[in-house]
Amino acid sequence: MTLVETCFADAWIIEPRVFVDRRGWFLESWSRRTFAEHDIEVDFVQDNHSRSSRNVIRGLHFQIPPAAQAKLVRCIAGRIWDIIVDIRRESPTYGRWEGHELSAENFRMLFVPPGFAHGFCVLSDEAEIQYKCSAFYDPSAARGLAWDDPALAIPWPIENPILSDQDRTHPRLADLPAWF
Repeated sequence: MTLVETCFADAWIIEPRVFVDRRGWFLESWSRRTFAEHDIEVDFVQDNHSRSSRNVIRGLHFQIPPAAQAKLVRCIAGRIWDIIVDIRRESPTYGRWEGHELSAENFRMLFVPPGFAHGFCVLSDEAEIQYKCSAFYDPSAARGLAWDDPALAIPWPIENPILSDQDRTHPRLADLPAWF
C-alpha cells in the first residue's frame, strides 16, 4: 500500500498493492500500521456503502466537531469523480478543492481528514462506494456545502446532475461558520 500526497497536507490518495493471479486478485484495503507510518492516527468506527446511478452527485458533506469525521473512500463498482474541499478556516489551503477518479478498475482510495467537505459524482451507469468513518453518523452534526458554489468553481464532469433535496440547499463556502 502506497500513500500518495494530494495538494492538502492531511489528505492522501491510497494505492494498494494488488496481487493478481489466475484466481482473480487480492488487496489490503486498510492497514493501521501503514497509516501510522505516515503519522495518520485514525480509529474507524463505522463503514458505509452506497449505490448511485450515472449523473448523481452526493455532497458536499461533512460533520462538525465534536462529531467530525475522517473518511477512507473506495469505489468498489463503477467509476466516480471524488471531490474534497478544505473548509478549515485557518488552513493555507482553505477553500481549495481537489478531485480524483476512483474506480473498481484503478483500486485507488481517498483518505479525507476532518475539516473537509466530501462529495462525488457518478461517471459510470452505476457505482458503489464503501467508506470508513472515524465518527458515527450524527444527524445533529451533519452539514453540507453547496456543490455548485461559484467561489469553488468545481467543473463537475456531468450534465443535469441528480441531487437530493438536501444537497440542493446547502450554503456556500462564504456562508459557513468557522467550525474547523
